[in-house]
Order: sequence, then structure tokens, then C-alpha cells
Amino acid sequence: MTLRIDISGLPSGRVRFAASPLAELTAMLHVLAEPGHHPQFADRAAAIWSGLRPELAERLREAEFLWRSSQADFLIPARPRPTLAEELDDVDRIDDATYATAALVTTCGGGTGHFAARSPLTDAATRRRALDLAQARGGRQEAFAERLLADPAAVRARIRETLEQCAEAFFDAAWAGVSVHLATDLRLKNDLLRHQGLEAALASVSRAVTLTPDGDCIIVDKLQDTAASAHGSGVTFIPTVFGRPHLVAVHTPGWHPVVQYPVAEPGPTEPVSLDTVTLRLEALAHPVRLRLLRTLARGPHTPRELAHTWGLSPPEVSRHLAVLRRAGLLTTRRHGRYVRYSLNLTDLTTLGSDLLAAVQR
Repeated sequence: MTLRIDISGLPSGRVRFAASPLAELTAMLHVLAEPGHHPQFADRAAAIWSGLRPELAERLREAEFLWRSSQADFLIPARPRPTLAEELDDVDRIDDATYATAALVTTCGGGTGHFAARSPLTDAATRRRALDLAQARGGRQEAFAERLLADPAAVRARIRETLEQCAEAFFDAAWAGVSVHLATDLRLKNDLLRHQGLEAALASVSRAVTLTPDGDCIIVDKLQDTAASAHGSGVTFIPTVFGRPHLVAVHTPGWHPVVQYPVAEPGPTEPVSLDTVTLRLEALAHPVRLRLLRTLARGPHTPRELAHTWGLSPPEVSRHLAVLRRAGLLTTRRHGRYVRYSLNLTDLTTLGSDLLAAVQR
């Protein structure tokens, strides 16, 4: 499955590499919401949570759907600015319908198709569908969607204020350090782009980002099998330190294509036994389980969500989840009557090196 970004006939200057304070803050908020995705930052995340004022901690929890499973498109700017305040001003210029739709896609799940034709702010049927999807994901999602649909201006103002408070509480200090690392990466990417061309620059981004032989499309290996066009707007690549290991792509129609790629180095891994490696390989040897893993790589899901996404029966999904969990590739967490499954990214990421280490020991 891939995302194809059409760049045919696009001038070279429309492919840009730039750092974004807002995108990096979003990546950091994802770390706080899902520290298990980022074990190298787990201690930092714990320290930040322990130092947060209770009111700010609650604000983060009530809006976490904008950056937990996937980031809302308006939080990954196509035209990065030097400061967070400037980027938040750009977000304020987005109309309510566009903003609310982008927020509901991440809150409700299910992709943009549910909101493509009509705005949930003005169409009653689309509004009901949005609330039904949010309710299926959990009580907090439903409450957030209700507030957003009832008073989008108030929710937008509260989210901006929350992001500004995060900057003051922990992000400004972190940005002072990571911005130097990002600047170093950007110098490399822009030098490659100028002197060796786009293919070389993309090769330095990730093995999951390539250029077609004819040079007309950028291919990004993602869960979605879809396409986007960079015509008229170009495409932006944003480096991130806190985003590893995720490769985030904005591709919704009407939004400028953006790819946020990690530049931080992975940490060391612990060796595992050959029996464990064998169990995991056997668990992965089924196409349905691979599909479920592709979805869970985006964030926690309930069995009901997985069944809906892939058109499977709930008992079939439960059987496959049980196999993956026995192999140690999944974890679960209960939220009231909802049980959410999460990907054990650390062990899955190192499976290849674990196999090599096991057979060579």
C-alpha cells in the first residue's frame, strides 16, 4: 500500500525541506500520548507529565485525538514558519468547516470519506454520522466531537491556548535543543536537492520514500493506498526528532501534501530468544493479521473498529488478535467498556535484527 504524490511538471523549487515548530510540538504531544511508541523518550515523557499543572494535563487528554492515533492535518503545516505563534496564526485563518472536518477525521476515525461531501457543521446526517463514529471509539471522543460541533470557535480557541501553554511548560526548552539537530539535517537535504537532485534527497529521508523512474511521482509506503497532487502548491518535507519512528503524510484533498520524517537515531535493542522470534514469525505468516497490524501501527483500536475497517466478523478479528497477542506483538488497555489493542512497536521493529542475533548466538 502506498501514497503516490503527483509532482509531474512541478518546478524544483516547489519541493521544499523546512522545519516546523508546530509539527514538532505535535510530534512531542504524540510522544506524551503514546510513550510506548517512543521508548527512547519514555523517561522524558514521564518527567513532563509529572511536572504538568493538573489543568494543562486535563486539557491535553481532552484534545489528544488530534495527535494520538494520527495528527490532524492543520498541525503539520505545508508552509512552515520560523515561530510557533506564526504557524498558529495560519491555523486560525482556516475556516471552521475545514478545521472541524480535519479534527473529526482524527477523532472519529474512518478516514475523510465520511465527511467528503458535506460539512458536519451544516449537514444533520453527516453530523449524526460523526457523532456515531466518535461514540464507537469512546466517551472522551464523543464528548470532544460534541463540543467541536456545538461551538467550533470556542474549541479552536481552547486548543490554541493549550498549545501555547505547552510551549511555555516544556516545548520551548525542547525546541531550543532539537532545532539545531533539525537545521543540520535540513542543510544535508537541501544540499543533496541542489547538487544531486530529488532522488538523492528522498533517499536520505527514508527507504520508505522513493521517486518513480520517470520522476513524476513520489511514493510513500503508508497504510493508505491513495494519491495526492502537488500541483499548484508543491510538497513539503519536515524533519522531526520526536516523531521517530513514524512517517507522517498529509494527503487529504484540499490540503497541500506534507511528509514529516524522523531524523533521530534508534536506540539499542535487547536480544530475545529464538523461540520467541519463531513464535512471532509464525504469527505474522497470515495476510489478515498483517492487515490488522498495518491498522494498529497508526494507534490503538478496538476489535469493533478493526472489524469495520477490514470488513471482517468480530469473532474472526478476535481470533487473529489472540494469536498476535500470544506472540507478544500486541498489548491491551481497558477504558471502561472498551478494550483497545496497541502494537508492540519496539519488538516488531527489531524482529529482523532479533532473528539474525538469535541464529548467530
